Amino acid sequence: MIIPPYLKKGDTIGITCPAGYMEKEKAQTCITTLQQWGYEVMIGKTLGNNSKNYFSGTDEERLNELQAMLDDDRIKAILCGRGGYGVGRIIDKIDFKQFKRKPKWVIGFSDITVLHCHLNSKLKIASLHAPMAAAFNNDGFKNEYVLSLQKALTGKKISYQTTIHPFNKQGIAKGELVGGNLALLANVIGTPSDINTKNKILFIEDTGEYIYNVDRMFYQLKRSGKLENLSGLIIGGFTDTKDTTRPFGKTVYEVINDIVNEYNFPVSFNFPVSHEKENYTLKVGVNYQLEVGRKKVMLKEL
Repeated sequence: MIIPPYLKKGDTIGITCPAGYMEKEKAQTCITTLQQWGYEVMIGKTLGNNSKNYFSGTDEERLNELQAMLDDDRIKAILCGRGGYGVGRIIDKIDFKQFKRKPKWVIGFSDITVLHCHLNSKLKIASLHAPMAAAFNNDGFKNEYVLSLQKALTGKKISYQTTIHPFNKQGIAKGELVGGNLALLANVIGTPSDINTKNKILFIEDTGEYIYNVDRMFYQLKRSGKLENLSGLIIGGFTDTKDTTRPFGKTVYEVINDIVNEYNFPVSFNFPVSHEKENYTLKVGVNYQLEVGRKKVMLKEL
C-alpha cells in the first residue's frame, strides 16, 4: 500500500462535495477549525452550489471538481464535505494518473466508501475514513472523534480503546484495515471498486436501514466470500435502524451476530465508527492490530 504524505502546517486541504448537497454555512466551523489547525483551505464550488436537487451539482460538475482537486499539486488532502449518494455515478470517469504519481489523503465516510474501496483495490493507496464537515458543528470540533482526524493528518499512530459487548468474539487479529458503509460495501461487489478482504480486518457501519435489509446485505457479503477469510471484524454503529410493520424479530446486532458467529476470527461489536458523533478516524489500507479481550477492545495502528 502507498501511504500519502502526512500534512504539515501551511499545507492546503481542499473541500468538495462529490455526492449530496451541503449548505456552505454548515461547513463554516469545519473551515475555521482546519485553519486553526494550521492549514490553508480551498473551497470548491460544489459546497453550497445553487443545485436545485439532491446532488451538490451535476455529475459533470462534481466529477470535474473532484478531478481538479486530485490533480492539483497545491492540495495535499481532500475533505469531502458530506456523503449521501453520488460517488458511484462518477467514479468510473475519474482519471487517477496524476493522483497515482502524487497521492494525497482523501477524507470522508458514508458514500465516500466507494472512493475508499476504489483507492484500495485499484490503486493501492491509503485513505481516511473520518468525520466530515458537519461533524465539526455544535462544538464537535472539540471532541475526541474530530480530533482523531487532526492526529491522523499529521501522521500520529493512534490506538483506540472501547468497551466490550456481549456478542464480541475474543482474540487478536492483525492485518490491513478495509471497510466502511455496509450499503456501499455490498454495492461495489462485482464492480471495479470491489475489495479483497482476505486476511484483512473489515470494519462496517450503517444508518437508516431496515433490519431485514441489513440481514440481506450481510448475506451478500457472506455469499460473495467477503467474510470467509477475514483476520478480524469490527461492527460499528447501526444508527436509526427501522423495522417493518410485522417485526423482523431480532435486533440489528442479533441479525449480524447470527451471520458472523460461525467464523473463528475476533469480532468487536459497537465500535465507535458510525454516522453519529462516535466516529473515530481510521486509515483504510494501513495495518492494524485488533485485540478483543474480556475487559476491553483495542485497535492499534502498527
